[in-house]
Amino acid sequence: MSSPSAPNSSAATPLAPAVAPEVQPAPWVPSANRWMIAVSVMTATFMVVLDSSVANVALPHIAGSLSASTDESTWVLTSYLVSNAIMLPATSWITGRIGRKRLLVLSIILFTAASLLCGLAINMPMLILARILQGVGGGGMQPLAQAILLESFPPREHGTAMAVYGIGIVVAPVIGPTLGGWITDSYSWRWIFYINLPVGVLALFLAGMFIEDPPYILRKFQGAIDYLGFGFMAVWLGSLQLVLDKGQESDWFGAVWIRWMAFLSIAAFFSFLVRELRSRDPIVQLQVLRNRNFATGTLITAIYGFILYGVTALLPLFLQTLIGYPALDSGLAVSPRGIGSMLSMLVAGWLSEHLDGRTLLGIGLAIFGVSTLWLSRLNLGIAMTSIIWPNIINGFAGGFVFVPLTTMAMGRLRREEIGNASGIYNLMRNIGGSVGIATVTTLLVRRSQIHQSYLVAHLTADAQAVGTTVAGFAAHLSTFGFDPTTAHRAALGALYQMVGQQASLMAYMDNFAVLGYLALFSVPLVLLFQRVGRH
Repeated sequence: MSSPSAPNSSAATPLAPAVAPEVQPAPWVPSANRWMIAVSVMTATFMVVLDSSVANVALPHIAGSLSASTDESTWVLTSYLVSNAIMLPATSWITGRIGRKRLLVLSIILFTAASLLCGLAINMPMLILARILQGVGGGGMQPLAQAILLESFPPREHGTAMAVYGIGIVVAPVIGPTLGGWITDSYSWRWIFYINLPVGVLALFLAGMFIEDPPYILRKFQGAIDYLGFGFMAVWLGSLQLVLDKGQESDWFGAVWIRWMAFLSIAAFFSFLVRELRSRDPIVQLQVLRNRNFATGTLITAIYGFILYGVTALLPLFLQTLIGYPALDSGLAVSPRGIGSMLSMLVAGWLSEHLDGRTLLGIGLAIFGVSTLWLSRLNLGIAMTSIIWPNIINGFAGGFVFVPLTTMAMGRLRREEIGNASGIYNLMRNIGGSVGIATVTTLLVRRSQIHQSYLVAHLTADAQAVGTTVAGFAAHLSTFGFDPTTAHRAALGALYQMVGQQASLMAYMDNFAVLGYLALFSVPLVLLFQRVGRH
């Protein structure tokens, strides 16, 4: 009985390989230590993000040094933002042609060389040109860093990777104004650019040592370059940034050129969409937005950018214009936000490996909203601690938003899609921030006018409180030798100044309340996410 079974057994053996399951190749793992990779990309990214805000407080010094007007000096910021925005979504497309490591190295070299040119600028046109080159060099580093970190760390550690990334992205804009104010006051505005030189050299060395391209990055280019798609994208983003940056100064659509730029931006945007959807080799792969998690994450990150940049733009203005803080003290009052952010990034990075990201994100948005509403209760008699504590809590909420939001948005994408998705994701956060700054700036002016009109309507000549207040001011001024007529006029002027201050205070309170409620209303959007595995 045993001998007949032997041939059957041997005959079945050759068939075994034919029915065996196909062996999947092991996921790509970088040869360098992933923590050294994180240090390498974040050195460059921190330098770039810091530089986007460090020049803000130095604008008056730059304008005076280069014999330029205040309006002309703002182009130092606008030129950087425009070129930076154009580079963000194009990063993945360029990476496919020259490789991620080579693009990162070229970006660091360009950004560092442009920083040197900024410091050496002898006039405003030279400085603006150098800032454009800075924006081109720096625009690609954020999506490059995010993509490299997500690919270098296994999925279960993506929360930790995004915590490292978030420390640079969230903390750098907070300490930037303080550092810029200190350097400008202590040395010269040129040193806010010169300090990039040693950091850039270090980042270049680290990138050369530890960064490498995954095997699926490079693909041979066989078609024509999509010049038309890139052109539409540049016109759309450039004109949009100009409208957002200069709209309030020019009374928005009251200015003819703003209307034309807005029309140009809208037309270029729709032309860009049509071109990218029909092109066989588009600059930006918009199909990634079909992924539910990524589309939801892109929407929420735009809203978060709107709120975050709005808050960080309002606080220094409030402290300097109403409370009377100098630029350095204003920066010191806002800087503790960075302490809360760094702490929460580490905590959120660890928790994201154990808890559902949707829970962390909902908690983060809720804390962010409540702490922003806390800022809406400020008054003109506050101490610095009244600013510091809401800021720390606001910053602490940032880690619980940024880390799970990024990991869930990217968590259901293929590795090959992450580079392209990172460019879109960072672009939408930056656009949200630009829209947020433009919105709060406009609301601040308009709401101040409304509140002032309301307050003045109640300051009638026959009102007893008004008469008593003016008489008290006039009596006080008369003790300094003012004649009755002059003292009365000065008292009316002081009363009007008080009304203006109260109107501005109420406008700030309105803005903080709007931003706080927007954060709270965003919490239900978390339910749109699908669960992301951690393996």
